[in-house]
Amino acid sequence: MAQGTGSINSDYKDWEWSADAGERARLLQSPSVETVPKSGESQGNGLGATSALGAVFIVVNAALGAGLLNFPAAFSMAGGVASGITLQMCMLIFIIGGLVILAYCSQASNERTYQEVVWAVCGKVPGVLCEVAIAVYTFGTCIAFLIIIGDQEDKIIAALVTEPEEAGSSHWYTDRKFTISITAFLLILPLSIPKEIGFQKYASSLSVIGTWYVTAVIIIKYIWPDKELVPVEIPTSPSTWTAVFNAMPTICFGFQCHVSSVPVFNSMKQPEVKTWGAVVTAAMVIALFVYTGTGVCGFLTFGAGVEQDVLLSYPSNDIPVALARAFIILCVLTSYPILHFCGRAVLEGLWLRYTGVTVEEDVVRERRRRLLQTISWFLLTLLLALFIPDIGKVISVIGGLAACFIFVFPGLCLIQAKLSEIQETRAISWWAMVSYGVFMVTLGAFIFGQTTANAIFVDLTA
Repeated sequence: MAQGTGSINSDYKDWEWSADAGERARLLQSPSVETVPKSGESQGNGLGATSALGAVFIVVNAALGAGLLNFPAAFSMAGGVASGITLQMCMLIFIIGGLVILAYCSQASNERTYQEVVWAVCGKVPGVLCEVAIAVYTFGTCIAFLIIIGDQEDKIIAALVTEPEEAGSSHWYTDRKFTISITAFLLILPLSIPKEIGFQKYASSLSVIGTWYVTAVIIIKYIWPDKELVPVEIPTSPSTWTAVFNAMPTICFGFQCHVSSVPVFNSMKQPEVKTWGAVVTAAMVIALFVYTGTGVCGFLTFGAGVEQDVLLSYPSNDIPVALARAFIILCVLTSYPILHFCGRAVLEGLWLRYTGVTVEEDVVRERRRRLLQTISWFLLTLLLALFIPDIGKVISVIGGLAACFIFVFPGLCLIQAKLSEIQETRAISWWAMVSYGVFMVTLGAFIFGQTTANAIFVDLTA
């Protein structure tokens, strides 16, 4: 995309944006990313330390996660392997396009985080909506993480007690609500309170290893199934044409790495849009193979009866699967504080900008406000997780928000960036880019509306 001369919307300064609030907003990035602070001296000098290969790994790390547990169920909802893979491939084109657009707009606006790019390019209202969406998305993802912990602990406990079928009711200490709560209070809350989370970057590599192990187990279990596994019905077509769209939230949730992509782009040694295009294409292809392997093999193993969390479909006493459950718990335990930190940073930025408090006042009150925000966030997510036992219900809601990060906001940024270019005549390429942006916004709004409506009227009222 050629970058024309023009001015990018800068009315994000309409609210009093303190330097401290800006710094907090920049914390919304992958813990594996080390970026150069934005300053007049460092702009455009390519001072990042991340190589192209390193950027591929970080983007893959950001994309892969506990969302892969839902891909077999997504293939079932889509109506089979053919329709599931086709849907993924079609969406992947726009997923990669959105990542490239964000890099292009980041260069044009000289901003270093997702929400700052939206603020600078699209203006105050879309910027606020973006930050609110990020806060809601991270909040919902934290709920999903706690549900995953409960799911995996239920199976592990069932394998350890003498009567697996009655594991949930035999003893008070095996009750799901107790196990989730004690794990959350002892392990997650202490990791969520610190002001910085730099130490979490060392756990990211372990998370990637864990997701790869889960995928390997699911594939191996399909190739060499357990002897007691009963043959199941394998759907080959969707029940209705609208059923295909029900798989979209899971795909969006799985491939959503756009919020952390802008800091990754700016951390590269050579932050160029062309190079970034190759980076994100390679990263998304790797993620595609992982998600497709998990989705296809998990779906073909259990068919239409596959659980929303595929690991729940396997017996409790399967040792390789039990290890996969332990890996997933570990991944989630380290991912919750990161997602909470991101949501807290956005809320902090919104609060400081809205109130217009000075840096000195913020230093005095920051610790008390951080503790209040952390405890309130933690207790609300825990309470909701205890009473929403099905992870599919949560993903059906936050998957629609993921579509906004993948399609709507990048599309708006592209439209505004092209409209801001000063050109005497509008070339065909200009019209093509604007049309592409309009299509992305329309597609994202459709996915968000359809999945959210389905979640409200079908899942949440069931």
